[in-house]
Amino acid sequence: MAAVESFSATHPGDPQPGDLIEIFRPAYQHWALYLGDGYIINVTPVDEGPPATFASAKSVFSRKARVRMQLLKDVVGNDTYHINNKYDGTYAPLPVEEIIRRAEYLIDQEVSYDLLGNNCEHFVTLLRYGEGVSDQANRAISAIGFVTAAAGAFSLLGLLRSRSRERQY
Repeated sequence: MAAVESFSATHPGDPQPGDLIEIFRPAYQHWALYLGDGYIINVTPVDEGPPATFASAKSVFSRKARVRMQLLKDVVGNDTYHINNKYDGTYAPLPVEEIIRRAEYLIDQEVSYDLLGNNCEHFVTLLRYGEGVSDQANRAISAIGFVTAAAGAFSLLGLLRSRSRERQY
């Protein structure tokens, strides 16, 4: 496997049209698809003001997003990113012309958004592969399942302990 090289707005690397761009935010990764000439397409919260990013608590609970074409350097800001076509071994990328055509059709459209089932990674992988996938969401769902199972186990243990105490009297 090739080494992953990270880039920033001042060191942009050389993404190609149709590439997936993973942007490293302080608490999560944001995903975009490179269109060419410095532009990306991504989803942002529906907002009345200037284009926002999925950085606020409000965005986590947002149910709608707007598809935006923006300059990569503006979206990255002070964060870093890398080109990450990580699903190419599992899914065959669509032809670049098809990816770009599908992406351009969606610019300025309002789409549904769900952190676990239809997030920014699902959006760009659907454009690139015709299949929406998200390891980030799958990890979160697994963590939620583990926490739920652990909470259930502790509740059951508490119930059993309280019943055993009742029998002692």
